[in-house]
Amino acid sequence: MRSAVIYARVSSKDQEREGYSIPAQLKFLREYAQKNDFRIKQEFVDVETAKMAGRKRFGEMVHFLEKTVDCRVVIVEKTDRLYRNLRDCLTLKDLDIEIHLPKEGQIISKDARSQAKLMHGIHVVMARNYIENLKEEVKKGMREKAEQGIYPSRPPVGYRNNKAEHTIEVDSEKAPLARRMFELYATGQYSLSQLRLAVKSEFGVTMAKGYLDRLLKNPFYAGSFVWDGKTYLGSQTPLVDRSLFQQVQTVFQGRNKLKYRKHDFAFRGLLTCAYDNCLVTAEIKKAKYTYYRCTGSRGKCELPYFREEDLGNRLGQILKDIHIPDQVLSQLSESLLSEKGREAALQQAQTDRLQKRLA
Repeated sequence: MRSAVIYARVSSKDQEREGYSIPAQLKFLREYAQKNDFRIKQEFVDVETAKMAGRKRFGEMVHFLEKTVDCRVVIVEKTDRLYRNLRDCLTLKDLDIEIHLPKEGQIISKDARSQAKLMHGIHVVMARNYIENLKEEVKKGMREKAEQGIYPSRPPVGYRNNKAEHTIEVDSEKAPLARRMFELYATGQYSLSQLRLAVKSEFGVTMAKGYLDRLLKNPFYAGSFVWDGKTYLGSQTPLVDRSLFQQVQTVFQGRNKLKYRKHDFAFRGLLTCAYDNCLVTAEIKKAKYTYYRCTGSRGKCELPYFREEDLGNRLGQILKDIHIPDQVLSQLSESLLSEKGREAALQQAQTDRLQKRLA
């Protein structure tokens, strides 16, 4: 008696809940195994689509077949129950597995007739085409739904899908949270980190900063939505008015502006500490004195504070001690004059070309 495994699959949770597809497949496959003297070593059941590789139980079956050398038979109802993508087909072929397809009346193995292999290949291609066509129809249906003003996916926090009426309605429990996060951030007094803490304190809900960022920029809350790169006017009830939503976007734009320094210190960024090699920074004391100190990023440092005037005098003394020989000065002067002359010549040549084009 030869060993075999059984594989059954339904493509959605709804089919699983209906409670007839998987039991019917298993009953049919067990009867086939008994009738053909196969000893069932294990059964594998998947409840997910076969359009992409990576099904959990299918992967477990492949792993089992790789380890169990005395089991080379897979019994499955028909081709589209086993795979609808070419990668899984090649995986079983590389393992030299004999596939029994009772509903199609086919046995596929390396010794099968060429006609049987041809028909099997056609079934695989047809199953793949079915998935691709189904994907196109689903996309078309979603686009049509979007054009009708109905968001064709799961809505953000504050809303929920009404499965009975196929609409999106306000979630009375979470809508206050959504409104509040817009109200707080619109003040401009909260960073995303501070908003995250405020939401957790007020509602007991922990939200990641990145998630808050996406929610606050989502036009869904103001009555529109983006689908497949296009903006649509939605039929959902807005949770925030357009002016509040725009205020939040203005706050975001303000936070992303370049930050200009209030004070332009003469030696900032030019000096490092002799004690710990940290940068030397500057700060204003008593609203009029500039002091330089070690940043202390590596711990407490012994470098004393320096007034900017004192620091300037010390650096000036170092510069005074630098002597440039007259010959080097002469070469530098000639080089600068020569460079200036070349630049003037280039500017004149460019001016002449432009005058000729203008004429």
